[in-house]
Amino acid sequence: MKPPAKPPAKPPVFLERASYRQRRLGDAARFLPVLGAVLWVIPLLWATDGPEAPSKSSMLTYIFAIWLVLIGLAALLSRLLPDTDEATDDMRR
Repeated sequence: MKPPAKPPAKPPVFLERASYRQRRLGDAARFLPVLGAVLWVIPLLWATDGPEAPSKSSMLTYIFAIWLVLIGLAALLSRLLPDTDEATDDMRR
């Protein structure tokens, strides 16, 4: 009697390191606007009355600082992410 045939080998569950990092960088790029929106809403939660209220200038400084940080992060992510044409060519192979 013949032993039962083995099922075909399944592809590995884990992605290659480079592919995994590209996907996570893409996720970070998609999350950046959400992070920016959350950080820009924070000054609305600050108290506007009383001795603990921050000044309007400090609120504006915070907003522009967040804006500059978001620009820097977007520039960094755009450098780290591959070109879309090259990425689609690699995925077709």
